[in-house]
Amino acid sequence: MSNDIGAALADICEEAAALILPLWKSGLTVFSKADESPVTEADRQGEALIVARLTALYPDIPVISEEDASEFGTPDAIGPRFFLVDPVDGTKAFVRGDPNFTVNIGLIENGRPVAGAVCAPATDETWFTSGGEALKRRAGGAAHPVRVRPWPQGAAVALISHTMKPETADKLAQEYGFDLREPMDSSIKFCRIAEGAADIYPRQGPTMEWDVAAGHAVLEAAGGVMTTPEGQAFRYGKATEGFRNGWFVAKAG
Repeated sequence: MSNDIGAALADICEEAAALILPLWKSGLTVFSKADESPVTEADRQGEALIVARLTALYPDIPVISEEDASEFGTPDAIGPRFFLVDPVDGTKAFVRGDPNFTVNIGLIENGRPVAGAVCAPATDETWFTSGGEALKRRAGGAAHPVRVRPWPQGAAVALISHTMKPETADKLAQEYGFDLREPMDSSIKFCRIAEGAADIYPRQGPTMEWDVAAGHAVLEAAGGVMTTPEGQAFRYGKATEGFRNGWFVAKAG
């Protein structure tokens, strides 16, 4: 099997998005952690569909997915090739009625993301890897290439998490030289940089591999990079660490 499967992954993400979208803004103001809360239900239904599709198309490639991992734990070891799935990234955004939540599938090979797709159900946008570049489409529309932009001196935009403290953001602005900051949830941050709408996403906080793999694949295909803060390659398949990530920086090339 070729690794150029981004378009197939995009189709699956869009199918899951159609399932999840009706559960968004479903009128409930209190979301408990009860299993039937819409957000959990969206995660569960989306994940079941994605895993079924991946297993049918690629039966030899194991799938590590968020909901399964939270219920049953992550595997103690994983081979060099596997899928990472997050059916709803940006749960807090989903609950708030904010559109920045995403459906994510990434293919990892030898510690690197080699294919991926990210769909934003609320805005009907899908980004995916194809033929060594990153493409974007809306449902039913033609896909077009997206590319990171050159660093805009004096107007560089950082996408940061809603929870980042202002003093942390100030320190990062000094370190990386960005001028503007915009709080945003989910892996859509990678895609906004990939399409040239922003410039950097410095992350100092916990994430899991399935949160970032698909977005990382899209960003790299669009000419961007994602590294540790020290500039080292960002690796996947950290089974002994429960697939938890350290800090990272994602930016235009």
